[in-house]
Amino acid sequence: MQDQTTAGTLFGAMRANPPLVQCITNFVAMNIAANVMLAAGASPAMVHAEEEAAEFAAISAALTINIGTLSAEWLVGMLSAAQSARQAGRPWVLDPVAHYATAFRRRAVAQLLDLQPTVIRGNASEIIALAGGVSRGQGVDSRDPVELAEQSARQLAERHGCVVAVTGVTDFVTDGHKARRIEGGSPLMPQVTALGCSLTCLVGAFVATAPDNPFDATAAALAVFALAGEQAGTVADGPGSFSWRFLDALAALDAEALTAKARIMLA
Repeated sequence: MQDQTTAGTLFGAMRANPPLVQCITNFVAMNIAANVMLAAGASPAMVHAEEEAAEFAAISAALTINIGTLSAEWLVGMLSAAQSARQAGRPWVLDPVAHYATAFRRRAVAQLLDLQPTVIRGNASEIIALAGGVSRGQGVDSRDPVELAEQSARQLAERHGCVVAVTGVTDFVTDGHKARRIEGGSPLMPQVTALGCSLTCLVGAFVATAPDNPFDATAAALAVFALAGEQAGTVADGPGSFSWRFLDALAALDAEALTAKARIMLA
């Protein structure tokens, strides 16, 4: 196992100095994502309007963009915010939800990729398709295992000079050169809507804490999510109780527990 101490250190640093993260996410995810961020110790701001998205990105510690409920108006805000974040030297995270589903989404993601995200986080089907492969994804659902997306993730990371995280049963993160796998979580997690979207926001909080080390920051965010999910899953009766137990587990987690129990491995 590798990097648990680094993950714990980053978690402690994030909690000690909560970063303001602008989360341009979808309607389905806003509430749970904000609650996840607060439970983890970060400060979320759901600011997406084109009239203020760019201005807010310049004062935030990080930006996250999720295209789940995309519209023309939201896309203007997303593009202006990403451009502003770049100009201000702020990291930003892209979640290309179901980008392969329609021509509008494909065009939107191409425009966002041109603005050089710091991190791309998606499920296996999204990452395979984004790299130019053929996935089995349908809508927002991934029908490909993470291991089939690992090479695609490496290619994407090298092509765009960013970190790529593929999340699923065992998460995978790479910068195109080094890579890690993160174990944990619960089978109940895919049954609770918007948890993946919430993870994208949490990645933004960790990258804001360590903007010069987005690879380890991303791995740490995934480890926090995996460990909290694992702990919640052991006591939950189903997806309903898992949802609130996950927030409680996330809030109760600390740097020492993450260092002791996270499972981050060389890949």
